[in-house]
Amino acid sequence: MSRLEIGDSVPGFAATSDEGEVLSLEGFAGQKLVMYFYPKAFTSGCTTESCDFRDRHEVFAAAGYDIVGVSPDQPGKLAEFRAEYQLGFPLLSDPDHAIAEAYGAWGLKKNYGKEYEGIIRSTIVIDESGAVEHAWYNVRAKGHAERVQEAVAP
Repeated sequence: MSRLEIGDSVPGFAATSDEGEVLSLEGFAGQKLVMYFYPKAFTSGCTTESCDFRDRHEVFAAAGYDIVGVSPDQPGKLAEFRAEYQLGFPLLSDPDHAIAEAYGAWGLKKNYGKEYEGIIRSTIVIDESGAVEHAWYNVRAKGHAERVQEAVAP
């Protein structure tokens, strides 16, 4: 799928959250949103990245940004992950990777010489009008939340 660029209108989405609610782009209308895509809850990189966003949550909130994490995990697993690491923001279940595909965060990956399709660790920052403010693709988990913070809430 093609990647989103700064200024692009973001695709709509609706997905079940870790709390069993359906959240949609429309529900965030008029708000700024940091949307990060990660491959799998409870893995070391995804835990590091999620906890880094957690630790900066108040800074993002003070700058007017909500945070939402998106992975292919089922809502129950996301609820366990959110509770265990005390994440103060919703996690969305994208088991068919439709949201990830629409946002350019799904594609060919290589690991130990094997090629497969999966989540490309990415973050899309959406402005109040629903346009891409920033987009990062194929990022490293460690230190990424700090780079996002520096870009949107220095």
